[in-house]
Amino acid sequence: MTVPTSTTSSPLATESVLSQPPYPISDEPPKPNHPKPSRFKLTYDIVMIIAISIDLLLISIDAILMSNFSSNAAEWLTISEALNWYQTTLHDPLRTAGGFFTIFLVVELLLRWAIAIKRKVYYRWFFFPFVHWYEVLGCFPQLRALRLLRAVVIGRRLYQLGYQVLPQTWINRIKFYIDLLLEELSDRVILTAIQNFRQELTSSDTHKSFIESTIAKNRNEIEAAVLSVLRTELAPKLQELTASSGGGSILASEMGSAIEEGLANTPELRRYLRMIPIAGSLIESQLHHIGHNIGENVVNALNKRLLDPKRLDVLMMEIASGIAQIDTNNTALDTLISSIIDDSLTAFEAQVKVQQWKHQDMLNL
Repeated sequence: MTVPTSTTSSPLATESVLSQPPYPISDEPPKPNHPKPSRFKLTYDIVMIIAISIDLLLISIDAILMSNFSSNAAEWLTISEALNWYQTTLHDPLRTAGGFFTIFLVVELLLRWAIAIKRKVYYRWFFFPFVHWYEVLGCFPQLRALRLLRAVVIGRRLYQLGYQVLPQTWINRIKFYIDLLLEELSDRVILTAIQNFRQELTSSDTHKSFIESTIAKNRNEIEAAVLSVLRTELAPKLQELTASSGGGSILASEMGSAIEEGLANTPELRRYLRMIPIAGSLIESQLHHIGHNIGENVVNALNKRLLDPKRLDVLMMEIASGIAQIDTNNTALDTLISSIIDDSLTAFEAQVKVQQWKHQDMLNL
């Protein structure tokens, strides 16, 4: 069920549901299509994003300086005294300040929750911590890195309102590296899936089941495709046989010659005709000519009847239907489909391996 929300926003924070798709980062900040926020809310967002950024920066610096790596590096650089001074003098005050800031975030979150309940921003009062889950988890010291996500949400909202939070070159660079990361991750996933699919096809049972299911689901499409090919390629060739010249006349002439030769090679007919005085040879000659004409006329009549467009179309429909009902237990068919699948996967795999980010000008490659 879709959760209806009020259009009224809290005066202390950014009301943003992360489940919504993010807006793309373009070359210019998008023009706002809604009213500008109040000066207090805008100022508060800016102060919060600065405070969170400073807090995360101090946390990161403190974690680095308190690590064993910093101790080893300080010994190598002969600045161990300065590092020891920081660890004994500044570390505890920074931790205390970080604790006070965490308390401030908790109080601020509870205050915004109370305001959201009073204004009925969400359909149910307990929806607030689920919508702002990253802020709730960021209040725990072990998960303080999630505070960066809140800063990102506030910055994105200011960017959508038309405020240039970061220089455009930084935004373009960030977008480039995000696209690079997503492309590399998606390529690895797709290549792994292709490899797994190839391994599945090596099993005879899986391969046979795949072919059977594919043909069974697409029999109508196979019949339509075969019928289209027959109508486009075969029908014109066959209909040329009915023409008065070319293939039709050659076939008719050959048929006539075959019948004439058959009559000539019949000894009984020749013997009976020779028994007729004077007219026997003439009758034999005329009979051969008549046989030749009969052969031509039979071929022309068959062409005219069998190659009639309506009858020919019915014949091609029957042929296409028969091909669509092909038996899948066919070695030649299995080999053909295997070759097509393998070539398709190879071509797709080669396309996936193309790193599109290298064709951009961001790295000047």
